[in-house]
Amino acid sequence: MLFSSMVFIYVFLPILLLSYFLIRKEFKNMLLLFSSIFFYAWGEPRLLWVLISIIAINYFTAVLIDKYRQKDKTILIIGLIINLSFFAYFKYTNFFIDNIALLTNSNFKIGKIALPLGISFFTFQAMSYIIDVYRKEVEIQKNFYKLALYISIFPALIAGPIIKYRDIKDQIDNHDISLDKFFYGVKRFIIGLSKKVLIANSVGLVADKVFATPINGMEIWTVWLGAICYTLQIYYDFSGYSDMAIGLGMMFGFRFLENFNYPYISKSITEFWRRWHISLSTWFKQYLYIPLGGNRISNNRTNINLLIVFLITGFWHGAAWNFIFWGLWYGIFLVFEKMTNWHKKEGGLFLSLIKRIYTMLIVVIGWVMFRADNMDYAWEYIKKMFGFGQTDNILFLSGWYFDRFEIIMFAIGIILSFPILKNILNFQVKNKLSIIISGGVNFTLIILFILSTMSIASATFNPFIYFRF
Repeated sequence: MLFSSMVFIYVFLPILLLSYFLIRKEFKNMLLLFSSIFFYAWGEPRLLWVLISIIAINYFTAVLIDKYRQKDKTILIIGLIINLSFFAYFKYTNFFIDNIALLTNSNFKIGKIALPLGISFFTFQAMSYIIDVYRKEVEIQKNFYKLALYISIFPALIAGPIIKYRDIKDQIDNHDISLDKFFYGVKRFIIGLSKKVLIANSVGLVADKVFATPINGMEIWTVWLGAICYTLQIYYDFSGYSDMAIGLGMMFGFRFLENFNYPYISKSITEFWRRWHISLSTWFKQYLYIPLGGNRISNNRTNINLLIVFLITGFWHGAAWNFIFWGLWYGIFLVFEKMTNWHKKEGGLFLSLIKRIYTMLIVVIGWVMFRADNMDYAWEYIKKMFGFGQTDNILFLSGWYFDRFEIIMFAIGIILSFPILKNILNFQVKNKLSIIISGGVNFTLIILFILSTMSIASATFNPFIYFRF
């Protein structure tokens, strides 16, 4: 079930909210748990057993860790191996079989293994819990249903943010809600819905047209247009989902941590990864980078650790070589910045501008790798961006790819990638004209909600990009 669907917005969510506010407090968690299971089963009924299995495995693993913690890491390691086995089987079996067949020149094939929705998110969420139990950073959750709610809570179940148990454990027992929190959640949900439906889907249509056109049939400006449109699409698609998840959590009394913080204003790749998909980057930092030694051993070891982390980050995103190269692409520039202290260099306006251009150039090229079906296509596309590709016959001029509405959304997307809206909302609180501004903001959000639902009603199925991860 998509957040950006009529069924969710006008059926599932209103019924759940009404039931949630009418039901007695001691039954609210159970209602949320069964609603989350139903939400997942709506889109993935055949593979619901995977989610249930992950919940049960990690519940009993934590119990055993707590009981036999003093002996060694064996139980933790077994628990992690089981989690990763589920994750690897569904996500990477076809990739490895296909590559082994290619290397051995054989025709061995297996059937396509269906990827359970959200497995990249809820397995990592569950693993963080048992690791933190082992480290004595959290107490075990003895109530099976409360742990099940943590792992399966529907706003974050399909595409994050990845929630660490330590950040939500107190809220599971006490998630009281106020009108201010509820209406903030509604506003945040509408903002996310608008990002996805109005901006991401619009620029995504342009990106799809460009990437579907033969590379040698496009002029250089069209190639850049496609890359920039996809850069905007993936940001507004994924940050829109995160906004909706955070807003939904707030409606039910849960406060999730932010997942995006205007990543396209970054002045280094180091800063970019502090602002982009924050829950994933902090997960890898706390549960992989630091255990590998972080930056505590030597400069060479730090560089190796960064490359390992971003190799795995790329592979986490998808079972394809382009994702692996995408991860290494970032790892290389992070090592460069670590070695040169580029991310720490201070200067005037000119240096700041240079650093922003450098960062966005790397990010845009990276998104081409991410969007491409394979690395051969990505390489040809990137060459064309810099004028090295062959042009046989221009099929369409750049203007053909846009209609008027898409041009408007493209411009708005660029403008709102800067913290303009955030500053307006902050100004609303501090300024004496806050009542007027608040009224204007609320009216704008109502209009955006109407436009978004009209767009949903008239559009075809368009899932979030991160649903496939």
